[in-house]
Amino acid sequence: MAGYSTLFEALGLTDWCASAKSGGPMSMAELLAKASGKSGETGVWDMPFPSLDVLHESCGAIPRSRDLTAGLETWFLNIKDPMKLVLDPVTQPLSWAIDGALTGIVAVPWWIVIPVFMVLVQLVARSARVTALVALSLLALSLIDHYVYAMQTLAIILVCAFICILIGIPVGIAMSRSDRLRAAILPLLDMMQTLPTFVYLIPLIFLFSVTESKLYGIAIIVYAVVPVIRLTDLGIRLVDKDVLEAADAFGMSKNQKLFGVQIPLALPNIMAGVNQTIMMSLSMVVIASLVSAPGLGALVLRGIAKLELGVGIVAGLGIVILAIILDRVTKAALVRVDRAAKH
Repeated sequence: MAGYSTLFEALGLTDWCASAKSGGPMSMAELLAKASGKSGETGVWDMPFPSLDVLHESCGAIPRSRDLTAGLETWFLNIKDPMKLVLDPVTQPLSWAIDGALTGIVAVPWWIVIPVFMVLVQLVARSARVTALVALSLLALSLIDHYVYAMQTLAIILVCAFICILIGIPVGIAMSRSDRLRAAILPLLDMMQTLPTFVYLIPLIFLFSVTESKLYGIAIIVYAVVPVIRLTDLGIRLVDKDVLEAADAFGMSKNQKLFGVQIPLALPNIMAGVNQTIMMSLSMVVIASLVSAPGLGALVLRGIAKLELGVGIVAGLGIVILAIILDRVTKAALVRVDRAAKH
């Protein structure tokens, strides 16, 4: 590029640029220019944006874009073994929990599992309508021979959502107590929430075997934990200042205020975060089928891979049914919490 070569000459960097020889295969643009016999020089009007690849053509000392991506991959591969040495024992309980839930929920007969689910739903939601909806939905999935797949999906969601709650609520409480900690964690939460879901799986595939359930378990937890953290922090920060002043007037300690005032008043927001976490866990379970996660997501993947339209659509409708069940149960629990808070 004549314009950029002139720029490097004007800056006195010609020797520095000449000291580094370009390595690696030529880019497609370079191959086309060589095949057409063109020198690659352009006028000011056609001068391209000074990206790394363009500048590299004028100065071999400047790395190309693919050099940066290759360097990132090399760096990750260099630290993979030390990371795996630390993460393997720390994350192994997650594999045990998911594998145990998957084995247990399938081993127990359906005529025990479905009534147990109905009892749990009734205790949480206290709504005969929601309990009936859950029972009919599970029976409908069973009638089309999707019971086992639905139970596998539910088992993964319940384990991962439970861990998200265990992690998310304490982190949200800590954020609500420290503006500095909140400012440090918010960018990380933004990245976790906006990063494409498939990207979560890329480094994990390098770290863990595809046959290990913690591979997709970690991806689900990292993706789904954000709402419960954000809404716990928000709920505690929205507690009325007058109520906190009254608690201070009664001589309450920080922990007494937290467990006796702030958390009870923030429960509606916390429950809304739990609802969103469960929904995001369900959406990630489908994507996790790409790395051997069982359940309805595996049927959706089979429908895509083998062009089995009916299998994919029915499995997708099964996921919709599970989403409706989980949403209605958590929203019914949220309504109960709201009523309790108002009284």
